[in-house]
Amino acid sequence: MNRIVVVVLAVLALTSCNPSHSTFASSEPRVAPSGAVSGNLVSYADTVDLVAPAVVTIRSSRRVRAPEASPFFDDPLFRELFGGAVPRQRGGTSVERGLGSGVLVRRDGYILTNHHVVDGAEDIKVELNSRQTYLAKLIGSDAPSDLAVLKIAAGGLPVLLLGDSDKVRVGDVCLAIGNPLGVGESVSSGIISAKGRQTGLSTGSFEDFLQTDAPINQGNSGGALVNTRGELIGINSQIVSSTGGNIGIGFAIPSNMATSVMNQLVEKGKVQRAMLGAGIQTVTSDLAASLGLKDVRGVLVSSVVPGGPAANAGLKAGDLILKLNGKDVNDANVLRNTIAGTQPGTEVTLTISRDGRQQDVRAKLGELSPPAPQRVHPAGEPGASRGRLGLTAVPLTPGIAAQIGVKPETRGLVVQQVDAAGPAAQAGIEPGDVIREVNRQPVSSVADVQNALARSGTRPPLLLITRGSETVFVPVPLG
Repeated sequence: MNRIVVVVLAVLALTSCNPSHSTFASSEPRVAPSGAVSGNLVSYADTVDLVAPAVVTIRSSRRVRAPEASPFFDDPLFRELFGGAVPRQRGGTSVERGLGSGVLVRRDGYILTNHHVVDGAEDIKVELNSRQTYLAKLIGSDAPSDLAVLKIAAGGLPVLLLGDSDKVRVGDVCLAIGNPLGVGESVSSGIISAKGRQTGLSTGSFEDFLQTDAPINQGNSGGALVNTRGELIGINSQIVSSTGGNIGIGFAIPSNMATSVMNQLVEKGKVQRAMLGAGIQTVTSDLAASLGLKDVRGVLVSSVVPGGPAANAGLKAGDLILKLNGKDVNDANVLRNTIAGTQPGTEVTLTISRDGRQQDVRAKLGELSPPAPQRVHPAGEPGASRGRLGLTAVPLTPGIAAQIGVKPETRGLVVQQVDAAGPAAQAGIEPGDVIREVNRQPVSSVADVQNALARSGTRPPLLLITRGSETVFVPVPLG
């Protein structure tokens, strides 16, 4: 929430976890296929011949209850208005059907696909490239990563070799294979447009997508993204589009992330993720200016969960995390994914900067169990004038805290109105946000805010904002 408002045009799915390899993934040999194309490329046909048989179509279905007939249908006056013949909607059930793709990853019938392809399904059928169809069993599904594992009763199946997505480079050629819009298995080509992308839709924020311009459409979800050696480097998951169709911005879950989730689903039936127990955000130039930092680096701690690993390690809001286990960290998403992909109970070393002084702290990671966020706008009450920030706010009461979904012990001012042309709106602050601090000073009244702003000097005021379950620092440039 550096820039709290995230604009997403249209999306078809969700995200993932962090890379980790285990025995399940390595059960198939990791060697380049003999038919891999190289040199002066004229055709991808050899690669397609190798990988296409391992990509499947997944059709799911579930029964949903149809709406009951309206009692007005039995009213004579109502029937007279429609000439005495009103078609009745009777109670009962109808069938919802879904279409997606999947990837065979083991010869004994294990299939990797998206969670949203099979979510809520009561009947799942898998159609192979050979047109054989099997009923599939759901081995496990993980909504935060948008991944699921299926199993069919078959053996000796063709499989895709698992590639190392960490070695993928921007500009590499890639192929997307799946069943777009139900037209049948199709292949499209493009390049890796970017790495480490976020779309902002993950429930757990574990996003590290490969972005590609290889055309991906509805039905491609769960299908394969491969390199020209025929190795699986991603599971196609999302698109961003203003039309609902492909415009060259597609996202795939990296194969290393997919492997980690897949292994846990097969071995444990669920995915375990570690957590630090702290809200974190990437340092921007505006944040650095507000904090008086010389360099734009590190990850800022915006909140600490009482009794959590970070709190037990002595971390405080406002600390700057510079390294994790001796390795530089400059991106909150990368740090979050790295922590999540670590085994709960692991002890890690964080190098932090506090008040300009560096120190190392050790933290024993806990197991993540994220709460469901709430978002409700508070009822209007007389509030403070818009002032320099361009917003109206009132002291937070327990009643308002319950309305907007923040903890009852939270202290601060709740934003009622925001001037659309003012500094607060430009910084992404919205009605319902709670201002906890201004320039690192706790605030509980309008006077507290005014006094803190008066001490800002030439720096942009730095606000600590809570929105639902998330707390972040937000710089508000007044120029």
